[in-house]
Formats: sequence, structure tokens, C-alpha cells
Amino acid sequence: MIDCELPTEGRNPRTIDVDTLPTLEVLRRINSEDATVHLVVAAVLPDLARLVDLAVESLRAGGRVHYFGAGTSGRLAALDAAELPPTFGIWGRVVAHHAGGPRALSQAVSEAEDDHEQGARDAAEVQPGDVAIGVAASGRTPYVVGALRAATAAGAHTALISCNPHTPYGDEVDVHIGLATGPEVISGSTRMKAGTATKLVLNSFSTTLMIRLGRTYSNLMVSVNALNAKLRARLVRILTEATGLDALTCENALTEAGGDTRVALVSLLGEVPAARATVALEESHGGVREALQRLRSA
Repeated sequence: MIDCELPTEGRNPRTIDVDTLPTLEVLRRINSEDATVHLVVAAVLPDLARLVDLAVESLRAGGRVHYFGAGTSGRLAALDAAELPPTFGIWGRVVAHHAGGPRALSQAVSEAEDDHEQGARDAAEVQPGDVAIGVAASGRTPYVVGALRAATAAGAHTALISCNPHTPYGDEVDVHIGLATGPEVISGSTRMKAGTATKLVLNSFSTTLMIRLGRTYSNLMVSVNALNAKLRARLVRILTEATGLDALTCENALTEAGGDTRVALVSLLGEVPAARATVALEESHGGVREALQRLRSA
């Protein structure tokens, strides 16, 4: 059977007796396996950096990043895409497509992952210059393969995040991030180490992408708008930390900026009106540091 050739489907020799162990020892075995994941991710960072740079170039040119996945892999990708707007204030630029549609996010629709044609149809909105990222622990999920092939035909950059470093489909994409997580505690349960490694890669990819796009200032979230009282208080604190100015000054600047934290920050640090800060940010593709540099060199 071909499944036996998949690294994640192998039988883990370190957990053969897991069903005979007391509770604490089971947890220790799981924890011991999980402890290997960070080293697996560290090994693929050069490839991940290449993918980030492709995505930065695409988004700066007006393109989008598309995730395609099924099962656990697809749900993790959907979660990553969903969390970017509230964290970094970027809307509709990183989107997730999941085999089986929204219903499959909360329950298994196992047959959907075998639909190569549906993957291609879901990739119909991919445009030249976009980045399409397939997420599949096996590295061969038909839905994902169909989507990536359609994206390639459309002129997009493509990448595959898998836990099968030797999948032949890795040769079809621009960047293959092959995570050598090996066999799971429970054979084939890729929601475990494979899922953890995939989550770490997605977190690292999207966070680094947002940093490179200037959606942060230092290590502060400055791309969130004041949509409610709780957020407004948080953003005032962020502005005081970033500028060293008092809370009232920062709150007034946030008001003048219409609740846009980046505009308020550039206005405060650049000592310019909100309107001028807005223009500087537009000229800098939204990057705070670049906007400040433009103001200082003007």
C-alpha cells in the first residue's frame, strides 16, 4: 500500500506500548515526541524565508496569498488566515480555501480531499503574481495538488507545506517546505506532530510576512483600528509605549487619525498632522518605519 510509504503513516517504535502505560507516562511520551518539532521547523527556515519573500513581493504588487488545504492541514490554514485581519488589520489579502467548504471546518468531510477537480475550481480566482500555498501533511492530497497545478497554470507562485520531504509534488512548486516530523504517537494521526509543525510554520510565515510589510512597529501591533472601547484602550497603550508620550496626547492623536493606529503613530513620531501621516503611509505601502524615513528626508 502506498500509504505505508508516507512518513506520517509509519508506526512509531517509541510508542508501541502506549496503550499499556499509566496516564502520566502516556503524556510524557506525547510530550517527548512534541519536543522534536521545533528542530524540524528550524531545518526548513531557509525555505520558509524564500516563501516569505515571494509573498512580500506579491502583496506589495497588489496580489494575494491563497492557502489550499484539507482536513487538519486545511483547518490550520483557515485559522491562520482568519486571525490576520484582527491582528494586523489586513483584509482579504490572505485567504483560505478548504476542501469541502465551510462545513468541513467543523466536521470531517473526508471524501472532499480526493477531489482534484474541485481544487482546480477553487483556484480559479488565483491571479498571475499571486502566491498559492498548499498545506498537506501527506504532500500529495489530490485537492491540494489540483489547486496548485491550476495556480501554476494561472501564472502564480506556488508552495507546498508538507510533512513528507520526499513527495514528488514538491518538485512541481517554487518552494517546498518539507517537514520531517516522522511517525506520530498514534500512527497516521497527523493532527499531532504534523499539525504542530504546520501550525508553527504558518505562524512564522504569516507573522514574518506582516512584519516585512510594515504592519508592526518594533514588536507592537500598530495595524489594528479602534473598533470598540477595549481596543481603543489597548491602542492608546501601544501608542504610549511606542512614543513615550502621555496617554492623553496619544488618545487625541488616535482620534485625529480616525482610529487608525499607524496614522496616529506616524503623526506623533513624525510630528506632522494626521493628513500628512496618511499620505506618507500610502507612499510607503503602509510601512510605519518607511513612512517616517520619508518624512525625515523630505
